[in-house]
Amino acid sequence: MTHPQTRNPGTALTPSWLEDVAVNTPAAEERAIKLTANRPLKGTWQAAWLVNAIRCMDLTTLAGDDTEARVARLCAKARRPIAEPILCALGLDHLTTGAVCVYPTMVRSAVRALDGSGIPVASVATGFPSGLMPLALRLQEINYAVAEGAAEIDIVITRAHVLRGEWAALYDEIAAMRDACGDAHMKAILATGDLQTLTNVYKASMVAMQAGADFIKTSTGKEAVNATLPVSLTMVRALRDYGDRTGARVGFKPAGGMKTAQDALNWQILMKEELGNDWLQPDLFRLGASSMLGNIELALSQHVTGRLAASHRHAIA
Repeated sequence: MTHPQTRNPGTALTPSWLEDVAVNTPAAEERAIKLTANRPLKGTWQAAWLVNAIRCMDLTTLAGDDTEARVARLCAKARRPIAEPILCALGLDHLTTGAVCVYPTMVRSAVRALDGSGIPVASVATGFPSGLMPLALRLQEINYAVAEGAAEIDIVITRAHVLRGEWAALYDEIAAMRDACGDAHMKAILATGDLQTLTNVYKASMVAMQAGADFIKTSTGKEAVNATLPVSLTMVRALRDYGDRTGARVGFKPAGGMKTAQDALNWQILMKEELGNDWLQPDLFRLGASSMLGNIELALSQHVTGRLAASHRHAIA
């Protein structure tokens, strides 16, 4: 599996790390624009970065009509995310996605379908997407998903704690969820589209990491506004500050709103420029954007053939 060798041990709640934090939104927006404008990627370099995006992708189905058959198709796509002729033309003999993410009731089916592949199964939990369930029930849902075989748990936080500045309550909630995860790695979904300000995004990120989150994640994909580059930049800066203070390496997962191959490039550029090459590996970076895979495959097909291909020529999950 692609997990880091060591996990984020967390720290005691340290409110002083939140004091005097005020994110300059126009400056964050300007920096995000400059990041992507300064690194145009073409040709072989672009293809290599797109392949890496697939390696870091959490292929996901979180629909109300999910079935075991749909999950099995998704897992087959995770094992072989691009067509064999494209893979061979790129000089690759093996490529998989970083993980498959499903609801808790679909974890066992996904584990069975991925047996022997080395691809971990991630599960959303804790009353996804709203998180508005009693904490005891949210912890039971984590326990269930882990017992079914999930190696990663994507939890959601209570947004009201952030909006009211209730940092101790947020910390205690996330720490309890981390304990419930046991050996499973925990990604903390902040639902940044609900948090109103980038300052809130930074503070929520820092508290989640203090509570032991192994990854911080932007969105459920169900909010009105999901992953954006300014939000991601803010979270990555919090991640970097936390690492500087503790030495711990925490992963980052943008999710929702990303649909194109260019989006895949943009978020990788952000990671490289802000954190370096280590955060271009699936143990520290994931993309929660399954719809993006089809567009990446089309771009790679055009790269190896020199011509545009119709989307219906490529298999979908």
